[in-house]
Amino acid sequence: MQDFNFDINFNLENKVALITGAGRGIGKSIAQLFAAKGADLILVGKSNNVVNVAKEINESGRNCIPLVFDLTIEENIKKIVKTAISEFTRIDILVNNAGIVFLDEAAVMPKENWDNTIALNLTAPFLLSQVVGREMIRREYGRIINIASLAGVLGYDKRAAYCSSKAGIIGLTKALAFEWAKYNICVNSISPTVTMTEMAEVAWAGKKGEEMKRKIPLGRFIYPEEVSAVAAFLASDAAKMITGTNIIIDGGYSIN
Repeated sequence: MQDFNFDINFNLENKVALITGAGRGIGKSIAQLFAAKGADLILVGKSNNVVNVAKEINESGRNCIPLVFDLTIEENIKKIVKTAISEFTRIDILVNNAGIVFLDEAAVMPKENWDNTIALNLTAPFLLSQVVGREMIRREYGRIINIASLAGVLGYDKRAAYCSSKAGIIGLTKALAFEWAKYNICVNSISPTVTMTEMAEVAWAGKKGEEMKRKIPLGRFIYPEEVSAVAAFLASDAAKMITGTNIIIDGGYSIN
């Protein structure tokens, strides 16, 4: 019988993680928890918010590099990975978190909004997974975690592009998991419902939020820290037999 051991605290010491959309919300929370668990980090964001997050993490004693890039530009993907490999020699964990949403009725949605949503929410994670995946294949080790959404599982009003992009991420997760399992690379996705980031606190304030909460069996929205906790588990050696899975965090909303 194989001896199976892992740190029961889901330690990430001696691991290097690349996290996109790390300047705020879920991405920031994942970065902070991964750092607390011992990982060194490459944080990618489109604004200087990511620089401030990296500064906080560096002050805590971890090695953290901020990179300000637009992920929808393919050449930037190569620059990001090249910088990460140059600094840390490897990438053990990739978290594809960056994303956008436009609220448009499908009948009148501008094509530009569709294109921009797919470019950041689906194409960029594929290209980044592809380039990072080559390094992981070479080393025969890797963990890729895609932040999807309950909108990739269920349909939502005025979110045709967003729902499509997140359903695509879940499909991509399964495809990469199947293809790369032989290289000891685990690929999983996480699908949260409304997550209380700064933007969500404004968007779901008042009556609208209370009506939505009544539809959730556990009666509340989720917090970024609850998403980052699942991400930390999936990144750890405790989850080495979990791949191709989409983990839903929704307080029971999708039960019925």
